[in-house]
Amino acid sequence: MASGNQAIAARLVVTDGAVHEHIRSIFNKLDLPPDHESDRRVVSVLSHLQATGVGRGGKALP
Repeated sequence: MASGNQAIAARLVVTDGAVHEHIRSIFNKLDLPPDHESDRRVVSVLSHLQATGVGRGGKALP
């Protein structure tokens, strides 16, 4: 997902490496180790939605 990091870096006027390191740090704080079978960005969003009780369409889960 280098293009995503490049877009973030361009928007924030920082290097791709800086974005990569910050994202890696965030994943470590969320206890999401590197995983070749799943996208940690997606996993982190799904974990957040589950923790906050938000379901499809922004509706609260029962």
